[in-house]
Amino acid sequence: MLLKTFRWSFAVTAVGLALGVWYGGWTAFGVIAILAVLEISLSFDNAVVNAGILKKMSAFWQKIFLTVGVLIAVFGMRLAFPVLIVAVTAKKSPFEAVNLALTDKDRYEQLVTDAHPAIAAFGGMFLLMIFLDFIFEDRDIKWLGWLERPLAKLGKVDMLSVCIALIVLLITSFTFATHAHQHGGTHADKAQTVLISGIAGLITYMIVGGLSGFFEDRLEEEEEREREGERSAVVLAGQAAFFMFLYLEVLDASFSFDGVIGAFAITNDIVLMALGLGIGAMYVRSLTVYLVRQGTLDDYVYLEHGAHYAIGALAVILMVTIQYQINEVITGLVGVVLIGWSFWSSVRRNRAAAENDGAVGAADEAKVP
Repeated sequence: MLLKTFRWSFAVTAVGLALGVWYGGWTAFGVIAILAVLEISLSFDNAVVNAGILKKMSAFWQKIFLTVGVLIAVFGMRLAFPVLIVAVTAKKSPFEAVNLALTDKDRYEQLVTDAHPAIAAFGGMFLLMIFLDFIFEDRDIKWLGWLERPLAKLGKVDMLSVCIALIVLLITSFTFATHAHQHGGTHADKAQTVLISGIAGLITYMIVGGLSGFFEDRLEEEEEREREGERSAVVLAGQAAFFMFLYLEVLDASFSFDGVIGAFAITNDIVLMALGLGIGAMYVRSLTVYLVRQGTLDDYVYLEHGAHYAIGALAVILMVTIQYQINEVITGLVGVVLIGWSFWSSVRRNRAAAENDGAVGAADEAKVP
């Protein structure tokens, strides 16, 4: 199962590293390997959250996620997205932006860095909404009960997560966005950029997440009717899966922001960046499918909680990095620690449940004359 699920990741790794050696020698080989590890460490929580959504989808859409989705993730977010950001912010054509990336790498890096406040605000708000909607939902299984129980009660207030997200955005735009742009521009300009980008991230979440949830609910209703012999749910199944797939792609895009920006600390070569981050993105995709097929989220019930807390931490980090620089190692470690903690909690829960079942079984046997 492991080799079957990760075979494409291994193949992409071999091809990517070979291209790196051909492009820039063994130094390029090392840079690509480091970038791949960076992407995996920063996106492990992404894989866990994706798995929670992907397990609701058919085998066909899981294949789409691993094929078309990978093309979007690798070529769209890791290669085309930084170029488009430069094209928009520097008011250049995409062809000029590509030429700049290949011929004047320092200037290209600076332009992408200058666009970071807008990128961080958009991605931060999108991820913050995912976290808030998770912690405000009343769930049967609670990991940190002392915290999640009162938050679930607060979650009964309509639109609370949206209100909190907007408050965070307002505070961020007028606090963290007071540092002047490195190449000029007023504090007000930067605050406005952060505010508009953050609102765009919030709107994107509400539209994509709303449509995905709507069709998922409709699908459940139609499946119930189908069981009663009334009508088929095939069309709605396709619609629900499509919007869940779209939601996954936007989610992946939000997670990729910190990886793309963080990659500039290692290299400003767009080719090496695309190869390294692309290999990492492939492993994250394969890991997502592996978690689904192994039923890992069902066996380790707190993993999803840990991943969402990691999402909340990443959202805060993205908002803070609008002005202050945070090392990528810290960003990656926060997610790893939270997911590791939730995994260990799940293991302890499973052991306690097994011991309890064993004690009950022994008691039942003792009662037998």
